[in-house]
Amino acid sequence: MSGVLSGIRVLDFGRYIAGPYCATIMGQLGAEVIRIEKLAGSEDRYMTPLTESGEGGLLFQIAHDKMGMTLNPMKPEGREIVERLVKTADVVVANLPVDTLETMGLDYESLKAIKEDIILTHPSAFGDVGPYANKVGFDGIGQAMSGAMYMSGDGHEPRKLYGPWVDFSTAMISCIGTLAALMHRNATGEGQVVGTSLFGSSILISGVTLMEQAMLDLNRVGTSNRAQGAGPADTFQTKDGWVLVQSIGRPLFERWVKLMGEDHWLEDPRFETDQGRGDNNEILSERMAKWCIERTTEEALEQMAAVRLPCGPVLSPQQVLEDPHLKAMGLLKEINYPNADKPIPVADFPVKMSKSDTSIKKRPPTLGEHTDELMESLGYSKDEITALKEKRVI
Repeated sequence: MSGVLSGIRVLDFGRYIAGPYCATIMGQLGAEVIRIEKLAGSEDRYMTPLTESGEGGLLFQIAHDKMGMTLNPMKPEGREIVERLVKTADVVVANLPVDTLETMGLDYESLKAIKEDIILTHPSAFGDVGPYANKVGFDGIGQAMSGAMYMSGDGHEPRKLYGPWVDFSTAMISCIGTLAALMHRNATGEGQVVGTSLFGSSILISGVTLMEQAMLDLNRVGTSNRAQGAGPADTFQTKDGWVLVQSIGRPLFERWVKLMGEDHWLEDPRFETDQGRGDNNEILSERMAKWCIERTTEEALEQMAAVRLPCGPVLSPQQVLEDPHLKAMGLLKEINYPNADKPIPVADFPVKMSKSDTSIKKRPPTLGEHTDELMESLGYSKDEITALKEKRVI
C-alpha cells in the first residue's frame, strides 16, 4: 500500500510534541520527513531515558518515520543549508517562538522568499496575537489556563492530567491544518501559514464547560472523577481495584437502576434528565459505591457488561501492557533501536486505512544519522561536509 503523502517533503524543526508529532503523522502517511536537531541533540531526545545512551521515550513517540540530521542554523553556513533544504521542501514544521523563527530564517516571509509555495506549520503556546503571544508554555499551561485543570480537581485542589493531551491534540490539529493547506496549494499553487496553539486546543476541549459558564453563570467547581451532567458517572472501588462507570442518557440509566434493583428511581423527578441526575449524582454514586465494593473488579465488570452499561477497569501501566485487547488491535509496535536492551513498544498511529499503510515503518534516527546523506543530496561535497563538521555547523 502506498502512502497518501508520497512525494511530499517535510522539514521538522520542532521540539517536544506539538510540532514533531504533527510531522510524525505526516511521515506515517508517506511523506519524507527530515528531523533537524541541535548538534548535541534536541532536549526531547533525552526525556524519559530508555537506552544505555540516554535516548528517551518521547523520542520514540515523536521521531519515528523520519530521517535525522544535525544543524546549527544560527551560523551563516547553517543559514545556507536551511535555504537549500527549504528549496526541496513542501512543508516546514516549527513550534518555536516567532523571534527564534526570524533568527533562524524560518519565519514565513523568509521561507516564502526562498520557495513561493512553501507551507509553514507553526504551533505555539498562545498563538501569534493577543497579550500572551510571546509567552512560552507546555502542555500543563494549556490545562491550567483553559479551566480543565480547575474542573478536574476536587473543589479544593486543581488536578493536572498526567498524559500531555494538550500537546498531542495540538499536534493532530496542526496535521489536519497542514493537510488542508496542501489541498489548497494543489488547487491554487499558494502556500500559507498554518497556525495552531496549545491554548487553542485546550479551549476547544473545554468549550462546553465554558459555554455553560457564559450562559448560566453557575460557577461550578471540580468534583474529581464524578460527572456533573449525568449519573452515575464516577470511579468506584471494588474488592480488588477500581472501575469507571458512565451512565449517560435515559436508556443507560434505566439499565443501571434495574441492575441496582432501584426501579422506583425511574419515576423520581430528580433523576428524569441527565442534568437532574448530575445535580443529584451524590445519591447515585453512593448507591453504586455500595454495589461495587461488594464485588471484585471482574465480577462488577461482567455484571455491568451483561446489561450493556459502559464501564471499564482503572488499569495501571503494566496492566495496560498486558491487556489482550491492546494486542488484538495492534496499538503498540515494537521497535528495535541501538543500545536498547529489548524492543521498545511505541504507540502506533490509531488511524487505519483500508487502502493506505499508516503503520510505523522506521525507527527514530540516531543523532545526525542521515546528515552526510542529506548534505550530499543538497550538493555538498565530502570535503565541504568535513569542513562544516569541523566548524560545528553540522
